[in-house]
Amino acid sequence: MKNREPSIKLNFGMNALLTLTSIIFPIISFPYVSRVLLPEGTGKVSFAVSFITYFVMLSQLGIPTYGIRACARVRDDKEELSRVTHELLFISLIMSLISYILLFTLIFFVPRLYSEKTLYYITSLMIIFSAIGAEWLYRGLEKYTFITIRSVICKVISLIAMLLLIREKSDYLIYGAITVFAGSAPGLINFICAGKYISFKPVGGYNIKRHLKPVMIFFAMSCATTIYTHLDTVMLGFMTSDTEVGYYNAAVKIKSVFVSLVTSLGAVLLPRASYYIEQGSVSKFVDIGKKAFYFVLSVSVPLMLYFIFFAGESIIFISGAAFEGSIAPMQIIMPTLLFIGITNIIGIQMFIPLGKEKVVLLSEIVGAVVDVIVNIILIPGFASAGAAVGTTIAEFAVLLVQTAALRKYFREKNPKFSVTAFLRKLHILYILPASLLSLAASLWVKRLNLNSFFTLAISSCLFFGVYGIFFWIQWKKSVIDRKSG
Repeated sequence: MKNREPSIKLNFGMNALLTLTSIIFPIISFPYVSRVLLPEGTGKVSFAVSFITYFVMLSQLGIPTYGIRACARVRDDKEELSRVTHELLFISLIMSLISYILLFTLIFFVPRLYSEKTLYYITSLMIIFSAIGAEWLYRGLEKYTFITIRSVICKVISLIAMLLLIREKSDYLIYGAITVFAGSAPGLINFICAGKYISFKPVGGYNIKRHLKPVMIFFAMSCATTIYTHLDTVMLGFMTSDTEVGYYNAAVKIKSVFVSLVTSLGAVLLPRASYYIEQGSVSKFVDIGKKAFYFVLSVSVPLMLYFIFFAGESIIFISGAAFEGSIAPMQIIMPTLLFIGITNIIGIQMFIPLGKEKVVLLSEIVGAVVDVIVNIILIPGFASAGAAVGTTIAEFAVLLVQTAALRKYFREKNPKFSVTAFLRKLHILYILPASLLSLAASLWVKRLNLNSFFTLAISSCLFFGVYGIFFWIQWKKSVIDRKSG
């Protein structure tokens, strides 16, 4: 029997709540943790988590993204859904074993790792929890209410633990354990509750081979993405110091909070887009793509501009004066909000449901290569700022490749396709003028020489207040123009 189609508005609401908590909790926890552990302590944990991420990637292959599409396509058939889930879990568990063997071998033979082996043992729990968590199953079924509730509970517990247990600089191991709990405990809950949606009993008829080719394509995509999103931290750790990693981590933490906001709508649209393609509903697929473009551009552009100009106040308020070295990396890396937002739509929400994973893979390989080259050139001389430049250029390279591919795709479908006309139809050409006007209305606050909190409070009210009013006026005008037309 066909299940009732989940509401995109409800899914987006739940994901928005999840994103909101992802913004609030770091704002509360990281200022406290960074002041206790300082750049060196936070740098140690950041380096360890980034390093372990490579082994999580290996254990998961390309299943986190592929699994969403695979489960979304068979969500109306419990037996087939169970079969697909069993097959993907089997692949994950086998690869997790291989990952642990490789990781422990490196820990024992690389002095840089062996000196902090306890921290790596703790953070390695991410591997097994990611394998059994099957987050892709719940996203494929669009169970965003469940995802949000269990994630918020884990974040609350983690926040309380941080405030109670982290008291001095040497407590970075506790911080590492809490970080792992916050990210991995939802996986254990997923595993416990999975029986509601699938059968744990063998259903027979398994065909693991059918997943291998697409999984390897997604794995290659995951490799490329992980390289240029985590390699900068790993290279900083090996080429400079834990302190520079701490500076860079503070900038990335703030950026990541806003990336989660910018990409929040996309997270709920991938399973729906895959479902529409499977059902042949092309018009609905195109419609949600347009909505995603509108949302990403209207959110990312003002956030990017505001936090480039108010990076200093943001870093000092969130992390403390000891993290002044994070200001330049944050300013350099903020344009990635826009780049990642757009590539999330083109790559994840459009090309993947259309079965064009190879285009996404090509773009991410280009990004990875660019990132490695720029990091090798700039990190020795510019440390964390050089790593930020590498990440920003890499994300821009990904955007260029995907945009060119998307334009070619639409031109093949419609030779008269125009990017400018497409943007005009979305009524977003006033976003940049609105953002610049908002910036002009708020920059003068810097001259008051207030502390970081009051500078951010006053300037953000002015900036986003003006932006909201301008945006609302233009939106009302576009509605009237459409009705009169």
